[in-house]
Amino acid sequence: MDDVRAAAVQFESIQADKAANLEKIRQFTAQAAGRGVQLLVFPECCITGYWFLRKLSREQLHHLAEPLNGPSSAALSELATRHGMTIGAGLIEADEDRYYNTYVVAMPDGRMERHRKLHAFENDHIASGNEFTVFDTPHGFRAGVLICYDVNLVENVRITALLGAEVLLAPHQTGGCRTHNPDLMGLIDRRVWENRARDPEAIRGEILGEKGRGWLMRWLPSRAHDNGLFLVFANGVGIDDDEIRTGNSMILDPYGRILNETQEPAEDMVVADLRGELLPRSTGRSWIQARRPELYRRLVVSTGRERTSRVLKFEE
Repeated sequence: MDDVRAAAVQFESIQADKAANLEKIRQFTAQAAGRGVQLLVFPECCITGYWFLRKLSREQLHHLAEPLNGPSSAALSELATRHGMTIGAGLIEADEDRYYNTYVVAMPDGRMERHRKLHAFENDHIASGNEFTVFDTPHGFRAGVLICYDVNLVENVRITALLGAEVLLAPHQTGGCRTHNPDLMGLIDRRVWENRARDPEAIRGEILGEKGRGWLMRWLPSRAHDNGLFLVFANGVGIDDDEIRTGNSMILDPYGRILNETQEPAEDMVVADLRGELLPRSTGRSWIQARRPELYRRLVVSTGRERTSRVLKFEE
């Protein structure tokens, strides 16, 4: 893998206002270009907005969604070509009569890849994807994409690594989530967010505590470490319908070490240089080489306890 300069962006999407959200993407892309960024990762569904999706009818979803070759993807492609950059951002994709939570990756050579979220739960009319997404980029590295809940399941990241991914694009909308599990995250009072300028310590305590960074640190570094890949985590921040996203966007190396992160309760961008020389000697790569696949058949046998991510999400 060649060395590459990567950036992760967090921003507050405006629900259903694709023009405004694309303008934010343009502004961050210009900043990234000024810093020599080659890979720019924006959050899940940042073009359309995210958590309000669960309230939409099929007709409303139809008006919000667009095909892969639609205007939002064209805007990303134009930015990628103009700045010589690979850029990823999330939206709702329409494919005939089906809708997907999709992440579009536009590359400066005109190519475009998409990943459809494997574990979609946002709306009954949004289908889950059935394919892993790994591809070569013009910058000399092989990329994989997993969206939010996809990254929670260890099997998904391992398969992405086995398919040759060296850098995992991990767009999210997480932190501060409603849950029935008292030990897992929980809502952030909207007044704490709105009062962040007058009382910055209150919101910082929430973002860096168990509802935000504390939760992430229990599992996110292990996805990079155990699979020997770089991980670019881009999350939403701020108001997301009736929840508050915690940001904490960060970039990790193949040892699970944080190369750069933001702890700001604000829209922000973090930049880090990914050094390809770290990959061959990483612990995760050694562990992958030590695999004994003949022992793992039980991984693909149903236990009878499986449930859809939609059911699991709303039971948390």
